[in-house]
Amino acid sequence: MASIRIAVAATLTLWCTCTAAQETNAAARTIAAGCAACHGTNGVSLGRVPSLAGAQRADIVARMQDFKSGRRSGTVMPQLAKGYSDEQIDLAAAWFAAQPAPAR
Repeated sequence: MASIRIAVAATLTLWCTCTAAQETNAAARTIAAGCAACHGTNGVSLGRVPSLAGAQRADIVARMQDFKSGRRSGTVMPQLAKGYSDEQIDLAAAWFAAQPAPAR
């Protein structure tokens, strides 16, 4: 009987962990989708705007925080960055970092 309880508890823990990860990934993907107009689908830019796909998570976070604080200038990004929480910036940065870098 104890082994059944342990198996059920382990299954529920795994299911909750997977569900939370899926929700986090969906949230990150949703935030990142707002970047597609300039940075391209999945962060692969086709123009002069830098691609975000495959960039280092810490680098993306640092750049966004610099835009948000005004330490880095830009035309659109300083205003856009102010609209994101630190958690949203980190989620999007993680999502872009996990995308395949564009072929060069």
